[in-house]
This record gives sequence, structure tokens and C-alpha cells, in this order.
Amino acid sequence: MSYGCLAGLPYVDAKTPPVLVLAGPVTRDEVPGLCDDVRALLRCAGGGVVVCDVAGLGPPGLGVVDLLARLELAARRAGGRIRLRDPAPALRVLLDLVGLRFQVEGQVEEGEPALGVEEEVEPGQPAV
Repeated sequence: MSYGCLAGLPYVDAKTPPVLVLAGPVTRDEVPGLCDDVRALLRCAGGGVVVCDVAGLGPPGLGVVDLLARLELAARRAGGRIRLRDPAPALRVLLDLVGLRFQVEGQVEEGEPALGVEEEVEPGQPAV
């Protein structure tokens, strides 16, 4: 594995957002270190997005919700955000229930048309 601006963190290029793989269960004592990792990855990437691979977190619960909320807060304070990769359907439902909205990899961002979808134009206007 190659390393970027900080020893121990994977190399990050401008086109590919860095990925933080979260393997569970994550203890409360690990959360501050993971927040530090998110901030460091954002610094290395020059801001933007950190993809959090949550497939290995295990069964969703309030501890996972707390972890993701803290990671998002750390990212926002560092001028970025997190995007979830492979969240279990139960985790997505739980996040909806508590009112937390996260961008999920592969989903169209809110307000953005899906790829390949043309927006309607006024009659007489050329298609864009």
C-alpha cells in the first residue's frame, strides 16, 4: 500500500475520495481516533469527501448512529463531509428514524437529476 501525506494513511489522489473502512464493533474509546482519521484524510485530500465503508460495522444500533454522527461532525468542522459505502438496509432505516441524512455512494445527491435523465425544456427551446 502506498502512503500519502501522513504515515499510515492511504495515498489520496484528486479524483478518488479517500476511504475509511470501519470494522465493528467500534468502541466508544475508538471514536476520537476515527474522527482524527477523518480530519487527517480530509487534510490529505484537500477537503471534499471521505468515503466511510460501513459494510463491516455489524448490526446497526445507537452506537453506530453515534459514531456516524460524530464522524460527520468532525468532517463538517474540517470543511468536508462523509459519504457512506455499503450501508445495510437496517442501518439506513435506523438513520432515517433518528433523522440523520447521509449521502450514500451510488445514490444521486438530492436535487440532482440521475445520470442519463434529461430535464424537460420549454417548447421551442433546444435540448441541452
